[in-house]
Amino acid sequence: MKFANVERNGVSSVVIANEGKIVPLGALTRWLANGTTLPTTTDQLLKSPEQLAAIRDAWDRLGPDRSRFESKNQTEIRFLPAILNPGKLICIGLNYKKHAEETNMPLPKQPVVFSKFSDSVAAHHDIIPYPAETKQLDYEAELAIVIGRTASNVSEEEALDYVFGYCCANDLSARDLQMRSGQWLLGKTGDGFAPLGPYIATVDEIPDPDALRISASVNGKTVQDSNTSDMIFSCRAIIAYLSKHFTLRPGDVILTGTPEGVVLGQPESDRIWLKPGDEMTISIEGLGELTNTVGE
Repeated sequence: MKFANVERNGVSSVVIANEGKIVPLGALTRWLANGTTLPTTTDQLLKSPEQLAAIRDAWDRLGPDRSRFESKNQTEIRFLPAILNPGKLICIGLNYKKHAEETNMPLPKQPVVFSKFSDSVAAHHDIIPYPAETKQLDYEAELAIVIGRTASNVSEEEALDYVFGYCCANDLSARDLQMRSGQWLLGKTGDGFAPLGPYIATVDEIPDPDALRISASVNGKTVQDSNTSDMIFSCRAIIAYLSKHFTLRPGDVILTGTPEGVVLGQPESDRIWLKPGDEMTISIEGLGELTNTVGE
């Protein structure tokens, strides 16, 4: 199933995204088991396997009747971040072979780990403020893993058992700030530098996260076009590695790296950095499209 946080008429709720249409969770009320409460955010849902199971059961029982509640008209709906308040926002750098090659960096022997603050989270269609301190704003299409179970010291074989689902992400980066010191934080965690969405697809929707087409476009021009199969460290390997160093908890989000095609990977004479008004769209197979515009 695919779940999104949305706002309509000033009221936020969770909806099911179904083949381009949306169904409010409230439509399932009649078909829910007695005593079942509905989550008001995906943050609540991903921490409650019982709620998810009840929603799945009600969705199946709703059957053909679900068409009565489906809506194509999304003009009155504002998408919110797919995860509103990640407990941890963990990022993996240099995780695609061709991206490492285009930036003339050696393939890492262990995952390169850094983080963003939760204040960086943004939604589908949000306008991303252009930081006053940068002149080198870059995009990065990324697959995001949303953790659904507490994971500590797990094996690669069992790692995906701890995943709730996946979504599109954009690891926006101010390259001049990123390279200012050995720490990447300043260049990675500006306001709005982690758009997540438009929705989360649960694990059953994505049987193999390491075999997904991933791309990015700027103003309609494709600038990244690759596959998660080019990742150096698989989703399983990343989760297992991180869980050996700190506990992963429901609501934590892992950005798994970006493929080749970022501005930083171009010859210096050809680099065209993002500017106010540019529209970025991240597309991942099975996960839809995440679009944002650079603001002033």
